Amino acid sequence: MTDNTAVPDWEKRFRAPRVGLPDWAEDAPDRSLFVSNATGTYELYAWDRATDSRRQATDRPNGTTDGTLSPDGEWIWWFSDTDGDEFGTWVRQPFAGGPDEPATPGLEPSYPAGLAIGRDGTAVVGRSTDEEGTTIHVVRPDGTEPAVIYRHRESAGVGDLSRDGTLIAIEHTEHGDAMHSALRVVTLDGTAVAELDDSRGGTVELGLEVLGFAPVAGDTRLLVGHQRRGRWEPMVWDVATGSEEDLAIELPGDVSAEWYPDGSALLIAHDFEARSELWRYDLAARELVRVDTPPGTVSGASARPDGTVEYQWSSAAEPSAVRSTAGGIVLEPPGFRAPGSVPVEDVWVEGPGGRIHALAQRPEGHGDGPFPTVFEVHGGPTWHDSDAFAAAPAAWLDHGFAVVRVNYRGSTGYGREWTDALKHRVGLIELEDIAAVREWAVASGLADPARLVLSGGSWGGYLTLLGLGTQPEAWAVGLAAVPVADYVTAYHDEMEALKSLDRTLFGGTPEEVPDRFEASSPLTYVDAVKAPVYIAAGVNDPRCPIRQIENYVERLAARGAVHEVYRYDAGHGSLVVEERIKQVRMELEFVREHLPR
Repeated sequence: MTDNTAVPDWEKRFRAPRVGLPDWAEDAPDRSLFVSNATGTYELYAWDRATDSRRQATDRPNGTTDGTLSPDGEWIWWFSDTDGDEFGTWVRQPFAGGPDEPATPGLEPSYPAGLAIGRDGTAVVGRSTDEEGTTIHVVRPDGTEPAVIYRHRESAGVGDLSRDGTLIAIEHTEHGDAMHSALRVVTLDGTAVAELDDSRGGTVELGLEVLGFAPVAGDTRLLVGHQRRGRWEPMVWDVATGSEEDLAIELPGDVSAEWYPDGSALLIAHDFEARSELWRYDLAARELVRVDTPPGTVSGASARPDGTVEYQWSSAAEPSAVRSTAGGIVLEPPGFRAPGSVPVEDVWVEGPGGRIHALAQRPEGHGDGPFPTVFEVHGGPTWHDSDAFAAAPAAWLDHGFAVVRVNYRGSTGYGREWTDALKHRVGLIELEDIAAVREWAVASGLADPARLVLSGGSWGGYLTLLGLGTQPEAWAVGLAAVPVADYVTAYHDEMEALKSLDRTLFGGTPEEVPDRFEASSPLTYVDAVKAPVYIAAGVNDPRCPIRQIENYVERLAARGAVHEVYRYDAGHGSLVVEERIKQVRMELEFVREHLPR
């Protein structure tokens, strides 16, 4: 056992026990499922609220986070892959405990593409494989052979199952634009009963998403997210009549929603300029009332049957907690609480594509600057950094670094056009935005121009390697975790759903548009890299596979470039706390060794 008094704060933030927002069974709301790292690995836990008893439901070397409860609360379903490769099958176990058993007998392993469980035990299972593309199956509880009700080469997924178990909402990209889904509602035999396609067959860049069927038996209303006014916002689509109710919620930024359990109102999640808040929207009165939450980020929320709202909240300065509008903390993790960190400052910089929003943090107790500065680049790419607690940036701050995070073009939360700009000159426009913020950081006196670190994971790792090659004079050190390094090889080796996304981003395959892939691949510029490079790679990663990283590393090694590669036995990141600490420690040591003093 670790002596906590001797552990530095940056490690405590990783080791501190934490819990996720509890998911609860629709017809048994006292039965909940949540994720926790209490054992040092992120696993699923069952929580009986009536008795306040908790038990660990899964226990695997590389962790488990993908799970849900059956509507009656009798079963825990979880996805079983192999060492983080994301390829596997659904299994289930009794809520009260007991052996795992196959939940979808007759279905071969695949990548998951959505799951919905009916009240009679029927399951609608989405699958994705390189050979078949997407298939959706209906698995009956009587043990009959699973029935295929949907099949297409392009990416798709199960959106939701109506409360009475008669209708299935599917998100699909049959039109070839993986960034803008269309919707189809089918019966359990696959018969289509309703279609909604704002993309008009892929000719317009407008997407739709399934937010959920009304939680009332016989109710054919489907809550849908749309982009018709330049951002994400909800509407109610009656799939039986075809009527569409535009809610016209006048809040800036992106707006999402879910039903209150009685179907009378919506819980609105509003994201704007790196912060979020909650509202209650009364459907009859068309009235919007704020749900009081502290300033910061709400990473998840759920309306309970008694009308209270549970939500997971944090800020850059304060660790995450699961709170309730009824007051207090809903679910306390065992053990000590993570130390706090430094608040973020909002930065707005004029860039080539418009105003860029960045979040900056200054280390405390290290003078006035300029500081060695880490540009921590988010992944996704359709994601955004927010005023939320994160252990990795806090570790850099503890060591005297400033941290800057840029919500470059392609990020969410700033309107559809900002996100969709990602499709033009992939990777390169994001780096233009990062460069504009870098210029601000140096000119403002925050950052020491000789000690700039470019760092990121996944798409952020890709941008790191691409930036080191296309902006070789700008960066002193690069840190890339699970990156795209050789885009052509990555395309051929990655999971099928990501192939669809890449065809959308580039306008075709590497064989169809080779110049675009070449212009956006870090491998193209590897011989221009001057900064020492640290790369971490998961050997089972289906998103940024290992072979394309090895190709890049071989090119670095061939010319004697300073680099270090760490390969670990997991997938696209690790759910093991000690492994994550090990990787951050290696990054700190690499920067300490190679950054100019």
